[in-house]
Amino acid sequence: MSTTATTADLAAIVAAKPANPAGLPTAYEHGNRLTAEGTSVDPIIIEIVEGTLASVEMEVETAIARTSRSPMIRDAHDFRAGIHDRQLRKLTGRSYSALVHPIVRDFPLEEMQEGDVFFHNDVYESEGGIGHLPDLCVTVPVFHEGEVVAFVQAFGHHDDIGGACPGSMPSGAQSVYEEGLAVPPIKLWEAGRPNQGALRIMTRNSRMPDSLAADLDAECSACLMGARRLSELFGRYGRETVEAAFDGILDKTTETYRREILSKIPDGTYVWEDYAEHDGVDEPMLHTQRITLTKVSDAPADPENGRPAGPRLIIDFTGTAPQAKGPINHCGDYVGGNFLKKWLAPILRNLADTPERMAELDVNEGIVPLIEMRFPEKGTLLTPVFPAPTNARTFVILRLLGVLAGVVAKAVDGKMPADQETIRYTGVYGKDRDGNDYLMREVLGGGSGGRYYADGEDTIHVVPDSRNLPTEFTESRFPFIVERLGLAVDSGGAGRYRGGLGYEKQIRMLKDANFMSIADRSILACWGVKGGKAGRPFEVTIDLGGPQEREVDALADAEPVKAGQVIRIRTTGGGGWGDPLERPYDEVERDLRWGKVSFEGARRDYGVVASGTKDDPVVDVKASDALREQLRAERPQEPFFDRGPGYARLAEGKTAADVDWL
Repeated sequence: MSTTATTADLAAIVAAKPANPAGLPTAYEHGNRLTAEGTSVDPIIIEIVEGTLASVEMEVETAIARTSRSPMIRDAHDFRAGIHDRQLRKLTGRSYSALVHPIVRDFPLEEMQEGDVFFHNDVYESEGGIGHLPDLCVTVPVFHEGEVVAFVQAFGHHDDIGGACPGSMPSGAQSVYEEGLAVPPIKLWEAGRPNQGALRIMTRNSRMPDSLAADLDAECSACLMGARRLSELFGRYGRETVEAAFDGILDKTTETYRREILSKIPDGTYVWEDYAEHDGVDEPMLHTQRITLTKVSDAPADPENGRPAGPRLIIDFTGTAPQAKGPINHCGDYVGGNFLKKWLAPILRNLADTPERMAELDVNEGIVPLIEMRFPEKGTLLTPVFPAPTNARTFVILRLLGVLAGVVAKAVDGKMPADQETIRYTGVYGKDRDGNDYLMREVLGGGSGGRYYADGEDTIHVVPDSRNLPTEFTESRFPFIVERLGLAVDSGGAGRYRGGLGYEKQIRMLKDANFMSIADRSILACWGVKGGKAGRPFEVTIDLGGPQEREVDALADAEPVKAGQVIRIRTTGGGGWGDPLERPYDEVERDLRWGKVSFEGARRDYGVVASGTKDDPVVDVKASDALREQLRAERPQEPFFDRGPGYARLAEGKTAADVDWL
């Protein structure tokens, strides 16, 4: 459903107050400018400061990658850094990050000292910046002439922080108490001296204490180094100039998104929804995540919430399902949805004039004034009530990326990418060759959605800079052999522009072990748009080709695998964009030659009749023309979005939702 609202309708929507206004952090006003409106600074200085911030952020991340110990941090790169000013605004745009708000809420700035390092991972005490307990966050204040002027922060997904199963992500958890050790904001280092008592408590609760200790040391040291670099920047140019540059950086982002992105969305109200398919406790069902998007071009200023006059997006999550019994909940309704705004904003970059321009657009605090979020009352997937579990909250926050892409697609005639699901956790654990406990877990990517101008990309990862674990590393450290790592043929959704392909990975266990998986999209698929078809879902097979071959659930904590058995993991393919019967024959022929589409898939999905071999396919143009004409005549009227065959299983036989039609 989409509507073109009248001016009066839009004014009423803007004036309406959220049903559940999120509380602000106590004891500290945040989000304001550092300098007076209209303060000028040399544009060259702004460029220098912006480049320095990016350099410092990259130096912090590089230091963590080179000195940490756990595979998830060092090799999979499931971590990120962020730089924030003293008004807690995120200044850098390389990646999303956690929030500083819980630190300044609990520790007054005037009491902070140089060399302090703050730590937290408590989801419900993080003001929405931490999604699950394995994400450990360290924050270091930056000083200039004895006063706090900025913050350097890093958070990453660590191997184990306790809880009911190795990896601290129990798929059947029904409370946060089963998920591991929760630490509210504490001072982990004080004036350069580590708090050994706190470190001992954390490592004592971890199954991987040495890795945890080394990772924390790497993150603390890297952030302290970053704080010194930023302090040098203030010393070089002075506080007044640097803070004016900070305001200039964010002002530039606000104006750029207002002019180049929001202007592409017509005024009106648009509605769409998508679903998580299971929560690890109840039987699979549709866990709804709904967005009602309202675009208003002439919204009045809202000084109370720091929103300027002009274009604004209102994202209303009313209609989102009740909180789940299992761990797919996400605490999003804090600080006005500050974390979610920056998490979702990269989707809007797809409206840029060119892909090259899209890549140039940063996501920092400058986008926050342009977006207003409205949350339903407490007790939903996005507003869970403590102690609801959250370790698999990726099922919700990843889905929200697609829901925003879908609702914007309805507004702009489909000129947004089709869906993707590019993060899930898989792994094995047990005893290694020496009889010691081990845990191998990685984040495997998937295919991205087709776009109105190009195919989707293969095997991408939504976590910035993350990657699959190197085979050489895993085979030397863990008792298995990687027998195949390649593309999953036919996994990309068919379309005029095909969805990207997912991984196919096969590992043969050398010792008995347990397989674990935290994944969604095993029933529901990544949707296609404007005639494009859904991609292939996630799938895990154990004892491939053997007498005990079986598919296992996408949520699994301890699936037994015997020595000699093969585990095959196929990750999701991206959705397709546009009518697959319009895909040029030479592009289908190229897909056949590259092994991305099978001969059967070419006939079934694209109406292309081909013969020959994979290395030398030959398309029968006459037969393909006839087949395509037949397929067009036989197919029924189709909705704007294609969810794939799995949707009917959970929707009482319906093949499309009401919101899937324009």
